[in-house]
Amino acid sequence: MILEAIIGSHAYGLATEESDVDRRGVFVAPTEEFWRLDKPPTSVEGPEPERLSWEVEHFCKLALKSNPTVLETLVSPLVEICTPLGEELRALLPAFLSRYAVRAYTRATEMQLSRAGRNLKPKQLMHVVRLRLLGLHLVRTGELDITADRALLKIRNEEMPWDDAVGWAHRLGDELANAEGPLPEDPDRARVDDWLVSVRRRAL
Repeated sequence: MILEAIIGSHAYGLATEESDVDRRGVFVAPTEEFWRLDKPPTSVEGPEPERLSWEVEHFCKLALKSNPTVLETLVSPLVEICTPLGEELRALLPAFLSRYAVRAYTRATEMQLSRAGRNLKPKQLMHVVRLRLLGLHLVRTGELDITADRALLKIRNEEMPWDDAVGWAHRLGDELANAEGPLPEDPDRARVDDWLVSVRRRAL
């Protein structure tokens, strides 16, 4: 394991007494294991509930696609394990960031938002708004900041009218689709590839 961090509500600053502790990690499988017919797993769940770890190559592939959960693992302030390789991976964040984030942060929320008139829960709607705010800030500034305004809890606590919250989420989606900023069109795949090769060599 080279990196493990708490993500979710605790990392966003939106935790309540009922909030789960979500842990995500990155591990490096020994390079020789990839020479066998049976390859190492791309991810491992557990052993505790709400814990998921990715093998470093799979993690990098997801990060290059701007997977929100993967990117958040790199910037969480609640880091529990971080080896020198983990530090290198966190420092690689700029290489992963690109305008792929527009599609990634929109698609990560559109399925939930399509259920807004049926069985979408207030907590889910809060995280739709949170994620779109995060994505919009990322695209406009080039900076990934997962800290959320606790005012978003008004959605979860049903203190904000439902139609207003849904409308806010839709407006954010439109803004995200048209946002301009400093992010490059494509991630720096070559830089990530070079780093991954170096990891494999060091894991021999």
